[in-house]
Amino acid sequence: MLRQTVLALALAVLGSAGVAAAGPSGTPAEAKAMLEKVVVALKADKARALVMFTKGEGGFMDRDLYPYCGGPDGYFTAHPTLLGSNLKELKDKAGKPLGADLYAVAEEGTISEVVYMWPRPRQTDPVVKVAYVTRIGDQVCAVGYYK
Repeated sequence: MLRQTVLALALAVLGSAGVAAAGPSGTPAEAKAMLEKVVVALKADKARALVMFTKGEGGFMDRDLYPYCGGPDGYFTAHPTLLGSNLKELKDKAGKPLGADLYAVAEEGTISEVVYMWPRPRQTDPVVKVAYVTRIGDQVCAVGYYK
């Protein structure tokens, strides 16, 4: 019960960071803020947080920003559409080993960047996307924004 209260409070505080004047796409600052919110949520209640990320609940879906996570085996533990796929084996649209790169740079307490090519939601042409990535316990999580 205390964990749920802490999670709800953390999400309310972090979720209040202004989206009132939001543009059509998420910004680098908004992506980084969402990843910081991911860290708080995972530490408070991992199982609940992963479900929220996948469903886009609690402010974890904002225009083209959303978190995704992979477990120690490489399989997605949170993603709006790729659950059941292996993140470690994922390549971007130019053939770059995106998943391997995410796992290689993910470090607890540090936010790193990985640049890759990916289509915007509901589009097919790949564009430059930058993922902010970190490790939280056994999870590698990222939030990406489009350039």
